[in-house]
Amino acid sequence: MEKESLATDFWEHPDKAKKTLQELEMLRKIVGRYEKLAQDILDVESFLEIQMNKEETSQIEAILLSSEQEMEFFEKLLLFSQEYDENDAFVTIQSGAGGVDAQDWAEMLLRMYLRFSERNDFSAVLVDESRGGEAGIKSATLQVSGPYSYGNLKQEAGTHRLVRLSPFNSDQLRQTSFARVEVLPIIEAMPEVQIDEKELRIDTFRASGAGGQHVNKTDSAVRITHEPTGIVVSCQSERSQAQNKERAMALLLAKLHRRALEERKKESEAIRGEQKSAEWGSQIRSYVLHPYTLVKDHRTGVETPQTKDVLDGDIDNFIQAMLKKNAKHEEVM
Repeated sequence: MEKESLATDFWEHPDKAKKTLQELEMLRKIVGRYEKLAQDILDVESFLEIQMNKEETSQIEAILLSSEQEMEFFEKLLLFSQEYDENDAFVTIQSGAGGVDAQDWAEMLLRMYLRFSERNDFSAVLVDESRGGEAGIKSATLQVSGPYSYGNLKQEAGTHRLVRLSPFNSDQLRQTSFARVEVLPIIEAMPEVQIDEKELRIDTFRASGAGGQHVNKTDSAVRITHEPTGIVVSCQSERSQAQNKERAMALLLAKLHRRALEERKKESEAIRGEQKSAEWGSQIRSYVLHPYTLVKDHRTGVETPQTKDVLDGDIDNFIQAMLKKNAKHEEVM
């Protein structure tokens, strides 16, 4: 890939070139981390051959801790074996049962995935957002880009349940709220999905919310309706109407791809994750903030009382557990 990037005609196709450089950078980082891990293990072996003083013992303990964390990283990479795991992802959060509390909960989840993206050096762009009337969001869609971003985030698909003292109730009663997360892979081309421009209704409108004066004073936002299926997508994250249309088309393609798989019953759950209505009895994970603190994943049994850390994007343990569970299921199959 490095040799390819040095070719004289490399930039004749800018989009392909940019993607190649991104993948190359990802591979360089992975190889670099692997080489450092190998060197650390050699260093540990060297230390064990000598009589260590207290300072050297502390040093080897630090190396071992770091090496253990790196081993977990590479173990996780081996678990990404499904089609599209390496791809970027669209993550859509929709408020469910619970009124204003549910809309606030949906916004809390949006922040959680933004923080998770930061922790993993993923790029996260808010493609579309529908604000709630009083607080929170009715729905929002993120485009998350980075190595194995879909492989990570598809484990989050499903209904998330929150239990807390409601900040929107004067009596501060305990409130249960629900929000649903949908995750789709971003796929450049799909032979089974053909979009006819004649079947699209494209509307433009002014972007809402944050985005600067230019965004809010021009019809830069784009809404696309695929008339045969009734699927509607929109994007208002960019200043350019053309860029917004491009993102919206990518989202439409992903939704049509999922629909095609579902219609042909081709392992739709592996692509989308199990989807149920956002209400009682359908949750994949519960976040309890009152009367005690606990986050529990009902699929794997993994739980932690560190609710603040989880809501700040520390969800790797839940994702890792689901990846391992899926890998065991594949072995049985």
